[in-house]
Amino acid sequence: MAQLDRTTLMARFRDMATRGQPIIGGGAGTGISAKCEEAGGIDLIVIYNSGRYRMAGRASSAGLLAYGNANQIVQEMALEVLPVVKHTPVLAGVNGTDPFVIMPKLLRELKDLGFSGVQNFPTVGLIDGTFRISLEETGITYAQEVEMIRLAHEMDMLTTPYVFSAEEAVAMTEAGADIIVAHMGVTVGGTIGAATAKTLDESVRLIDEWAAAARAVRDDVLVLCHGGPIATPEDAAYVMRESQHCHGFYGASSMERLPTEIALTEQIRQFKAIA
Repeated sequence: MAQLDRTTLMARFRDMATRGQPIIGGGAGTGISAKCEEAGGIDLIVIYNSGRYRMAGRASSAGLLAYGNANQIVQEMALEVLPVVKHTPVLAGVNGTDPFVIMPKLLRELKDLGFSGVQNFPTVGLIDGTFRISLEETGITYAQEVEMIRLAHEMDMLTTPYVFSAEEAVAMTEAGADIIVAHMGVTVGGTIGAATAKTLDESVRLIDEWAAAARAVRDDVLVLCHGGPIATPEDAAYVMRESQHCHGFYGASSMERLPTEIALTEQIRQFKAIA
């Protein structure tokens, strides 16, 4: 298990960004996912409750609903994932709006378990419309997620929050976020992926808009893209090539669900084709 300090990690990531080498992060819902991601040379791994649902054949969006205790699930998953990761930083997805946790205590527990940092998931950022308004008006807010990132930053943990607008990018950067992840929505494709998404060009425009807003606050903040139509290495390459400010890609379904669906299905087909 590799618990790396924030200063060392950010020095590494900023050097990569300066050299134009993409920073690649990925979600891991199982130990084997984490082992394979590390073997492939991934730069950081994030575990959160959606990974468990995704690798159980359910939609990643299940992580936004009350099918389990998100923060407790991450702590359970830590025992599966952390022992098999040898040298890659692992971050915890934290439900910052959970009213039943003492956040400083939870963050200390996660750090003690061996997590190098945190990300805000589940996040109300994926919810819009009247329901989002109702959540915000009743005290379940994105601002709580910002405060969680602020606390983690003060504890010298690496912070890589999801943002969904220029305003949220500014708020997270002001809170000390090291890397902001421009979230384009639920990943498309496969058996349980979304069917509705932005275009790649729309994503490029939004990523640069949000990145510019964040960099106006602090010009050393790094920016990764995630989700929506950015599902394959080719998609990520296109976005990074066309974007002015994107330093890499963070994938979840792209890193473990889609490859598993493709590989297992094809393997069975080959066995069934034995004459």
